[in-house]
Order: sequence, then C-alpha cells, then structure tokens
Amino acid sequence: MIRTVRSREVYRNPWMSVREDDVQRPDGSPGLYGVVDKPDFALVIPRDTDGGFHLVEQYRYPVAGRYWEFPQGSWPAGHEGEAPLDLARAELREETGLRADRMTYLGRMHVAYGYASQGCHVFLAEELTEGEPEREATEADMRQRRVAPDEWRALIRAGRVTDAATLAAYTLLGLYLGGAG
Repeated sequence: MIRTVRSREVYRNPWMSVREDDVQRPDGSPGLYGVVDKPDFALVIPRDTDGGFHLVEQYRYPVAGRYWEFPQGSWPAGHEGEAPLDLARAELREETGLRADRMTYLGRMHVAYGYASQGCHVFLAEELTEGEPEREATEADMRQRRVAPDEWRALIRAGRVTDAATLAAYTLLGLYLGGAG
C-alpha cells in the first residue's frame, strides 16, 4: 500500500483544490502524486417511456468545444454535505426544466481516479414533466434537446458525445435495464 509522507495544498479556488503528496511506495521507494480534489457531482439520465433521452449541450472551456451530455453538476460551496438525490433533482430542473416523478439511483463512479478524488452519483429520471429551465449565468449558452435512441447512438458515433461520465452512466443504465440500454 502507498503511504502518504507529506501533503501540501498548492492551489485552491471556490470549485477545487490541488494538492501535492510525497508518498512511499510498498517497496520503500519515494514517489509524488498531484491530486485534484473536487466535490462529488450528480448526473441525471432523463429517459422517456420510448427510450429516448433529454440531453444538454454547452461550451466546455478546457476542451474548447460544444458537446452533448446528460444534465450534471455539483453543489455550490457550502452545500457539499447535502443528499445526492436532492442535487440530481436540482440539476435536472435547473438545466432542462424537467421534473421526475421517479428517480432511481444507478450507482457511484470515480471520474478520473488516476489524479482526482471526485465521484459521480448517477440517477435515472423517469415519468418526466416539462417546465422552464432555471439555468445559472454560467449556463446561459446551454442548449437542450430530446433524442430518440437511434439519434443518441449517432451522436456518440459522430463524436458529439464524448463526456466520460455521460458514457459511463449509459453503461450503468444498460446494466440496470438488463443490457438493453
């Protein structure tokens, strides 16, 4: 097992922190880890009775492009301890305007555990009711659309859905549905 010898924060902003850890490997040799600490987030798969999905698209600055994904987000500072289900419902309403009468927890996954501590709680939202989105200022350019199952697969093939959490959540959905995602 790797043992932490020393840990120090090297960067912090309201959304994340970065720490650098000096470690000792099981063979006794020294090592160094850079770790990004961010709070967990919730991802929601809004699914219609015919198997179609509701997606959102927005500009993602780190990769300089617009991509389609399932609604997702984290609490603002000060809300980190609140229930993932409450966060999932809030993100669904905020980004799409949708409300779900049934929310099913599909699981938690790590986002990029080679360098980050952040996890993602995945929920399936069903029995949907439409409403107006309640987007934050940072989501002003967000678009949304409903896609049929064939359109969903076409977006993935075309490289328009590349978000790892969205694609992994789709895998959890397939397992939940018995392989029929």
